[in-house]
Amino acid sequence: MELIDGNQIAAALIAELKTEVNAISGRKPCIALIRIGDDPASLSYVTKKEKSAAEIGLTSRIILPPVTISQPELFALIDQLNADPTVDGILVQSPLPKHINEVAVFGRVSAAKDVDGFNTLNLGKIAQEDETGFAACTPAGIMELLARSKVDLKGKHVVVVGRSLIVGKPIALLALQKKAGANATVTICHSGTSNLPAMVRQADVLVAAIGRPEFITADMVKPGAVVIDVGINRVPDATKKSGFRLVGDVHFPSVSALASKITPVPGGVGPMTVAMLMKNTVKAFRLQTAH
Repeated sequence: MELIDGNQIAAALIAELKTEVNAISGRKPCIALIRIGDDPASLSYVTKKEKSAAEIGLTSRIILPPVTISQPELFALIDQLNADPTVDGILVQSPLPKHINEVAVFGRVSAAKDVDGFNTLNLGKIAQEDETGFAACTPAGIMELLARSKVDLKGKHVVVVGRSLIVGKPIALLALQKKAGANATVTICHSGTSNLPAMVRQADVLVAAIGRPEFITADMVKPGAVVIDVGINRVPDATKKSGFRLVGDVHFPSVSALASKITPVPGGVGPMTVAMLMKNTVKAFRLQTAH
């Protein structure tokens, strides 16, 4: 069994981006990060994104509107950033306050600056295999992990467990694309799938993104399968100082004994999400300065 080290692969990608950005003369790519409220996870994610941007040499603008901001006010702020030629990428950190419609907010970000890949137009571009589109960062990171771990999806049966717009649907579209590293046959399973274990057992490459701790067990995995665990779940653990430990959607101890390659949690898919956000920002800069 080979462990797919997301920290190592993300670090290599960030080093490549640093070299690329270093060679850009004049204005450097810029990402605007909007964070509303003091959700601890959001704070941690935005800090990580800011740190990665600084390491690569990108400019980052952190915008902290009050938690009382109305949806029209947030739209006005996004419109301002959409119109600003010195901003290449815009990210609105979720979760948002209850009175704000997340889907409407993601749709308000210009598709050309939607480095998070959540705008409807970008999802359509991925379906159409239009290279100017931005794929959501986690699925794009999974494709990068597979490519750099020498896993060619051509002719392989990829089974995705989960159908979210953030992971399940876009990873299925990316794996299906008619290009090098993709060309897979894809099955999407979810809570409504009958005889889920039998479906999952057919996977040459399994992507677990169902959001249930250690849901995928050894009896659901074909020996020799490549297993990508997207889940990050907190489970109580009295032996830990924090009172909990992080586990994925895969029962790692039993499944790792069967898999040919597997991502750990933490340290697998997670680090790639931030690295791909940076890659998308550099891409947005290239596309915008090419006009």
